[in-house]
Amino acid sequence: MLPRWSRAVTHLCKSAGIRSNIENSRYRDFSVFSCRGFAKVADARVIDDGAEDASAVRSQVNLNKMFWSKPCSLALPADSPIRFEERKYTGIKHIMMKLMLAYSKESRSIERANVIYRRVVYHVDPPAIYDVFNLEKTFRTNFSLLVLHMWLILHRLKEEGDEAADLAQNLYEIYNHDVELRVYNAGVNLLLARWMKELEKIFYGSVAAYEAALVPEAKQDELQNALFRNVFAEEGVSIEDALHEVQAMSRYVRREIACMSLTGQILLVHLALGPLYTMMM
Repeated sequence: MLPRWSRAVTHLCKSAGIRSNIENSRYRDFSVFSCRGFAKVADARVIDDGAEDASAVRSQVNLNKMFWSKPCSLALPADSPIRFEERKYTGIKHIMMKLMLAYSKESRSIERANVIYRRVVYHVDPPAIYDVFNLEKTFRTNFSLLVLHMWLILHRLKEEGDEAADLAQNLYEIYNHDVELRVYNAGVNLLLARWMKELEKIFYGSVAAYEAALVPEAKQDELQNALFRNVFAEEGVSIEDALHEVQAMSRYVRREIACMSLTGQILLVHLALGPLYTMMM
């Protein structure tokens, strides 16, 4: 069993010298991929068939005007086709499902975690987010955005306290299993356990950096710096080169955090994660 994410993050954020570790270790960005050639392995599931149209889409995006709108709840309306409703059975079906532990606390937690994770993947895998932030769609960027959005959810679940601990743990384990499949599908079938260990360290390092950027005493540009290191940084690319994209993503992250705080205590099963296409209008 993997350690509970909340315990691990708390430990990371309270450890002595956490900021210097983030700044100076190999987890300050994804250079570990570059030096070992992993960044060049693109996940076949995230290749955009319409890549030739990407420049046209990007030219229509004005990053300076994005993500300034007032935060609002991300709960889906009652008539939404993708709204999740827990299964309700009556009669013999209800008895059978109960005997199969379908209504147990753990079963419901796993079901909700699966719904939330599907929403995360729905937000991370399509090309819109890459077009908006001018990112090349590779395993590296896909993983970095997956980590970012996982952190957004886990950060929100902390507001629920102990009640959401099991949900957060189940969500993390679903994520971890999906990452293993993504690594395998990217062509890494040797030393898979070693790669998973590296990715787990990157996950915790990124989460610690994002959490540190939100504390009251953090510098104003600390979140921007964390996003650049973990999402945009590549060899030969400075933060000035991607400044507009980094600033826009910083606004996006802060807005999503505010929106999720307004979403209500329904354990995020109705969460829409603020689709980018609605914010671009």
